[in-house]
Amino acid sequence: MPEPFSISVLISGSGTTLKNLIQKKSEGKLVPDICQVISNNPDAGGLQFARQGSIECDLINHRDFDGCQPFSEAIFQSVRAAGANLVVMGGFLRRLNIPTDFVNRVVNIHPSLIPAFCGEGHYGSRVHQAVLDYGCKISGCTVHFVDDQYDHGPIIAQRPVSVLSSDDVKTLAARVFEQECELYPETINLIATNRVSVDGRVVEVVW
Repeated sequence: MPEPFSISVLISGSGTTLKNLIQKKSEGKLVPDICQVISNNPDAGGLQFARQGSIECDLINHRDFDGCQPFSEAIFQSVRAAGANLVVMGGFLRRLNIPTDFVNRVVNIHPSLIPAFCGEGHYGSRVHQAVLDYGCKISGCTVHFVDDQYDHGPIIAQRPVSVLSSDDVKTLAARVFEQECELYPETINLIATNRVSVDGRVVEVVW
């Protein structure tokens, strides 16, 4: 029998995405096992969720490395050692250089409809404030493969969220995150069950 599909989750902060994935797994709504959590921040609140779930934790602080390349090499060496099939970014705020064996095997979720309001410096509440300042009527979230640039890799799935005239950053963020909590595990499940294929920037998904 083939080995079970497993994921390594990368975090930098509170771990709300990790918490959601752990919850989905406990409900039988996440196909892969979460075999590892890696944090670049020793004070990341999300580490508590990994420990509570008896998930292996690895701290790889970017401050201990001279640049992106050695930091990236340490991350992926840890992932290989854990035997993860897919790397899932969950609020991981450092850029990585993706090695050849992990091309189209690293995913991220961004709280806007890429290519709008994305790229370096666009994360968290900054994204939602930018959406409101621009006067957008629709925002949403995007799951994409990760390449060597911020929020740039091929788009796998998107889900729209209406922007209301009464919205502030907090209310818009809450509704977008609600959709993230459904779209991210759904997309991970599709990858784990071989229903996602990539041809250049075009991703075909069998829902």
